[in-house]
Formats: sequence, structure tokens, C-alpha cells
Amino acid sequence: MSRPAGTRPPSSSIPDQNATGSNHTGVPRRTDTCSVVIFGEAGAGKSSLVNLIAGTNMAVTASSVVGCTTRTNEHEILIQNEMLKVKLFDTPGLDEGPRGTIPDEEARRILEKLIQTLMKQGDIHLIVYCVRGERAIRGLRRNYDLIHSRVQGKVPIVLVVTGLESYKPDMEEWWRVKERTISNVGMTFAGHACITTAMMTRSDVMERRNQSYDAVCKLIEQCRLSVCRKNIVLFGQVGGGKSSLVNLMAGKDVAKISSDLKPCTLCWQEYPIEFDGESYKVFDTVGLNETQLGIPQFLNTVENAYRLIEELDRQGGIDLLLFCVRVGRLTPILQRNYRLFHEFLCDKKVPIVMVITHLENEVGEMDDWWKRNETNLRDQEVHVTSHACITAIRGKFPHLYEESRGTIRNLVKKFTADGQKEAWNGGGGRFVSFTRKLRESLVGNGKPMRKNMVSRLTKRCGMSPDVAQQLANMIKNEVEGAT
Repeated sequence: MSRPAGTRPPSSSIPDQNATGSNHTGVPRRTDTCSVVIFGEAGAGKSSLVNLIAGTNMAVTASSVVGCTTRTNEHEILIQNEMLKVKLFDTPGLDEGPRGTIPDEEARRILEKLIQTLMKQGDIHLIVYCVRGERAIRGLRRNYDLIHSRVQGKVPIVLVVTGLESYKPDMEEWWRVKERTISNVGMTFAGHACITTAMMTRSDVMERRNQSYDAVCKLIEQCRLSVCRKNIVLFGQVGGGKSSLVNLMAGKDVAKISSDLKPCTLCWQEYPIEFDGESYKVFDTVGLNETQLGIPQFLNTVENAYRLIEELDRQGGIDLLLFCVRVGRLTPILQRNYRLFHEFLCDKKVPIVMVITHLENEVGEMDDWWKRNETNLRDQEVHVTSHACITAIRGKFPHLYEESRGTIRNLVKKFTADGQKEAWNGGGGRFVSFTRKLRESLVGNGKPMRKNMVSRLTKRCGMSPDVAQQLANMIKNEVEGAT
């Protein structure tokens, strides 16, 4: 990765006021500019980090632990051979106390207001928590919680550790030593960089500084791409063609395909795909069939699906459910799949598209299948946002295969477009997770909720009482372990 050119656009100061913008979705949008907020304690090296990325002394720095940044400063910098413009927001240092350059209470107010404004505009891609390497890990939690509670998983937070020019045997050793402690105190980061911003002329320090520049730029680029991707969860029966559907959308073979009815996906698989200028993360889940899998494996499969939904909820939610069905009658197994994901796990808050596969031999148009079966699906209480009648097999009908790719891609774009998630989530920015309801119930008496969960699993998802009880207990134990 090449060091940026020495000439930089002028920096400017951001007054502490509301800004206006046309995008009010509260969700980051794809843009040619990557907006990064840097925060941390006074003296952590935030302004020095700006200068490291800029390749020049753009920001004023201090030689002591007292902060030198008195308000939010904005700097525009070109990185990656001047192919990516990064807008850095250097914020006042935290934890200075009432007699500091900026009192801690005021610094926190400025930081919170900045993040609120940028999120309202949809103009924030990454938050960098800048800390010094000698800082005690447990002391970092307070500032982490301040930001984590504001962004609620919608913007990735990364850790950049400074002052490691003399750390042995290498700078990354700091993370290897501290990673478990960081996890144990409840902090989770989307990435990290162990660096030095020191300006010493020693060859070893200069080499580490160059490594630091590369590490930070890589972190910015990775998180910029990650935050732009929409989350799609793909579910359905074993042998329904889910993996083939992934390949159809991707335009190339990225998912393994099985030729028999045994599941080739043993746990959920994540596939980053791109088409028509947009990026997506498709999560291919295990085909749910209690009879074929056996009860223990079936329970593990459902629990994995539950954990996936819970994890994506923490990261900002799910944009779309794809319900993959092989052409034929709607079996009880398919109804269970539908109700488990759409009703039970996602609380009917996520748009769902039913994808009917293996229609290459349909007489007439592939969509004729839907016209014949739509009323029957409604009668069986299967309600979907939209549908796609396709083939995901190249075979002897390449024109149908290409037609199918266009159909599914257009539906994905339609229901994951900017602003759709907020509309589908009732304006809350993320769906109401069953996990949260369960956790709230366990604060008091968990028995009524667990009884209700078993009832829903048996009546709506078609599980036997024994299987439903076991699953309810597994989820209950998982939630209690996290509280």
C-alpha cells in the first residue's frame, strides 16, 4: 500500500451544531468518501493518528497526556494511491476532568452530538477507539460503552492501539496478549490495528511506522466495505437449492452444491457477493428437516439459526429473508421452516421473498406456478412480501437461467434499497428480536415466557412437544449465560 502524497486538502473545524442532509435513514450509505470518527482519552494519540494517515503534520499534537484538541476537527485525506477519500473527525479527548482543556462532560456531549448528527445524515462508516498501549484494559470499558450504546451495531467500532514502537517481539503481540481480557470485560471490535505514530528516525521505528500506516488504511477499507453490505439470510428445506441460488446471485460458483438430499451446509455459511454496484452478505443456513437430521442435529441446526439471527441483530439487523422452496406441494416441513424464521426468529419484521426453484421444466412461463398456487399458500397462512419462480440449474436452458438471475437480483435490490430496513422495522432501525423479549422476561420470572415459547414452537412451527421443550431450554440457557 503506497503512502499518500504530501499535498493534502485543507482541514476545517466543525462547529458543534446540527447538520442537515437528505438521507435520514440512520443507516450508513455507500459513498465515494469514507467518514471516520476518532475518539479516545486525552493524550491517546488521536491527532497523531490523523497525521500518520495523512503523511504530513495536518493536526496539532501534544507531547503530554493533556489533550490539545478543543473541538471536533475535520480532515479530508486521500489514501490507497489517492483512490479513496477519507473524512476524519478528530474529537476532543475524554476523561480530562473538570479542569482539563475540555472538561470530560463537555467532551462527551460533543462526541455524542457528532455521532448522532452523522448517523442521521447516513454519513458515518467507521468509529476508531484510539488508546495507548500501556492503558489498563478494564479502564477502557466506560468510553467503549458510551459509543457502543449510541450506534447499537449500526456502525463498526475498531480499536487502534498506539505507543507500541518498542513493544516486543512485534506490535501485534499486544493484541495476542490482551485479546482475551478485552473479550472478558465485554468489548467487541470489528477489527484492530497495533501501531506507532512516533516520528523517530531510528530505522526500526520508521519501519514500524510504515507498517502502522498500512494497517490503519487496511482497517478503514475493510470496514468501509463491510458496512456497505446488506445482510440476507437464506433458509429452506434440505435439497431446495439454496447453495445453487447463492451461485446464481453471485454470477459464479462460490457455494458448494450437493447432488443428493443430504445437507452440504452443516452450519450457516457466509458469502460476500456483489452485483450492479452493491455489496451483500448472504448467509446460507442448514436445511431444516427433523426427520432426516435426527432430533439432536435438528436442535443444533435451529440453535445455530437462532444464534445467527441474534448476531446479525447486534450488527444492525437483517435486510431480507429468502425462503428457498423446491417446486412441489407445500409440505409441513416447509411450513415449519417459514414460521420458525419469519414468525418465531424474526417476529415478522423482516421482508421475505419466496424463491421457488427447479422450474426449468414448467410448461409455459415459470411464473405460472405462482399463479396456480398463490391462493393455496394464502390458505395455509404463508404470507410473503414477494416471490421469484426460477431455475438455479444451468442445464439445457441457459436463457431461463439468465432470466432467473435477473429476477432474483432485481428483487434483492428492491427490498434491500436504502431506507427499506427502517420501513420494514416500524421506524426503529432494527427488528424486534425474540432474544430481547426472552432476556427481558428472564430478569423476572422466565417460566411464563418459556411456556409460551414451547406453545409457539409446537402450534406454529409444528414441532413435537419434546423437541420444542428441548429447544426452549437450549435457548433459555444460552440467554441466561449471556446475562
